[in-house]
Amino acid sequence: MSSIKFEHIKKVYDNNTEVVKDFNLYIDDKEFVILVGPSGCGKSTTLRMIAGLEEITDGKLYIGDKLVNDMPPKDRDIAMVFQNYALYPHMSVFKNMAFGLELRKTPKDEIKNRVKWAAEILGISDLLDRKPKTLSGGQRQPVALGRAMVRNPSVFLLDEPLSNLDARLRVQMRTELIKLHKKLQTTFIYVTHDQIEAMTMGSRIVVMKDGDIMQVDDAMTLYHRPKNLFVAGFIGAPQMNFIDANIYKKNDEWYASFNENEIKLNNTRMSKIDDYYNGKEVILGIRPENIFIFKNRSDNNSSNLIETVIDVIEMIGSESYLHLNFGDFQITIRINSSNDYKIDDKVFIGFDLNNIHIFDKNTEKNIIIEQ
Repeated sequence: MSSIKFEHIKKVYDNNTEVVKDFNLYIDDKEFVILVGPSGCGKSTTLRMIAGLEEITDGKLYIGDKLVNDMPPKDRDIAMVFQNYALYPHMSVFKNMAFGLELRKTPKDEIKNRVKWAAEILGISDLLDRKPKTLSGGQRQPVALGRAMVRNPSVFLLDEPLSNLDARLRVQMRTELIKLHKKLQTTFIYVTHDQIEAMTMGSRIVVMKDGDIMQVDDAMTLYHRPKNLFVAGFIGAPQMNFIDANIYKKNDEWYASFNENEIKLNNTRMSKIDDYYNGKEVILGIRPENIFIFKNRSDNNSSNLIETVIDVIEMIGSESYLHLNFGDFQITIRINSSNDYKIDDKVFIGFDLNNIHIFDKNTEKNIIIEQ
């Protein structure tokens, strides 16, 4: 059983810097969980506390049914893969992978079999006699994984293991890690600052900010039902558009106004919103793919269309991002690259009213889903 339970875990350094704050989380046996957030949010520190490389200031940490706060790292049955791979340069790939087993006095035949097994799974059997300096980053990464695999740990900890690879290799290795998790049927905890990695790999994603957990959910829930402004902005590329607005009722129907524009909101979605927000400033959120664009107002019969101008166009393969001028801020729209819009074109846009999010200006909570 390799579940992990955090109970009110805190990490405070000697200078009173609180890096992890009241961290509560249960990770089930064989789960693939991602810790994601910007630099300095406490995700790597959390991983190092699981490994026993950082002392826990307060709270309780369980691996399986064992309290491990004071347990030495070597007794925790975990293996960690670091960002820089940490391979021994003077040893062959085989010796690098075997070294931990040799320290444990594992019989030579068993070491040979385990290394061969891991190398075959990772596709590096032909590299076993080479030294790390002769390997590319894409070859060193599976060697570091293999060194962890041969120990057959109950928990794998991976601290940004793909960050040193180029874009093509990162995509390839994401796929390989997903396959590896299915083969090994072991608990994986993976740290990254890359939200695309998080969205494509984990069964659950833990979004962190300033030592706090912002939301724990699967990728689709995080994307479509973010609990707060931070999660909404952090998850998704390009990020969600945010618009300062006023919302109010008129003839028992909800409207939003911004930059001298008024749009009617979806009153079915707004039906649970407290009248407290009537006349209040809020932040509207809308993803780039949930904004419609037209060359002429007559192309759509909606009264909710807003006139604006295209400022910048980014062509990203089959898609393009249009950045539209909205006075003090810009709005980004995702469209098919086959469209023939040009910079400085006057256009009309409308919002998918089923996918507008509304955030409290002070608490930053998503008041559409938090009611």
